[in-house]
Amino acid sequence: MSPLRCLYASSLLLILHLQGLSQEAIFLSEGKIEFERKINLYAQLGNDDTWSELQKKNMPQFKTAWFNLLFKKNRTLYAPGRENPENNRLQQQPAEDNIVWSDLDNGKFISEKKVFEEIFLVQDSTRRIRWKMTDETRKIAGFNCRRANAMILDSTYVVAFYTDEILTPGGPESFTGLPGMILGIALPHEHITWFATRVQAVPVADAELTAPLKGKKVDNAALKQTLTQSLKSWGKYGLRYIQATML
Repeated sequence: MSPLRCLYASSLLLILHLQGLSQEAIFLSEGKIEFERKINLYAQLGNDDTWSELQKKNMPQFKTAWFNLLFKKNRTLYAPGRENPENNRLQQQPAEDNIVWSDLDNGKFISEKKVFEEIFLVQDSTRRIRWKMTDETRKIAGFNCRRANAMILDSTYVVAFYTDEILTPGGPESFTGLPGMILGIALPHEHITWFATRVQAVPVADAELTAPLKGKKVDNAALKQTLTQSLKSWGKYGLRYIQATML
């Protein structure tokens, strides 16, 4: 074979090899994810009275907020991200300032939650969720994801989409327990969703994964008892507030 033909053959093999590498999945164990949390305010209000219809005329249909999730191996930190100026004219919703640190190896989490004007520091075991896998798939933020369903807090139906291309088995808020990172969560009956808008493969320093320290120390049971006692006269709105806070 002539030298020119040998050079051409070598170049062709190199191109094919690089193309093959580009098609291989990239498995991440460290990085940063931005989540968009969206609440359908109209759907939450319902159509059961004149007051609800009047409220809808003075507010947008959706309230959107962004959160960042830092992850490194089996530790995660979920916290508020960039601000949405549109939210300044809307009533504050539960869990808008949540900071959730999770140690997935040891099955524990610490969460800073603001409830009205009081801050609680919730320390407990990570929630055990009995996920049921499905065959449905979709792509989120460039990652192939698979759907799983579950029921939490006795009656809250959850739809999750996770990817095994991110090795950390975490997710937004306290959603965990799938074989990969959860990039999408929907609570259909509560009209709330979390979906990843961007995933960055960036180094995360250990100092960036520090657990929150501020607030009155409680566990999940104590927090729920406090909320139930305080909001017992709120009817269905109180139940919704408790549910959103306990997520």
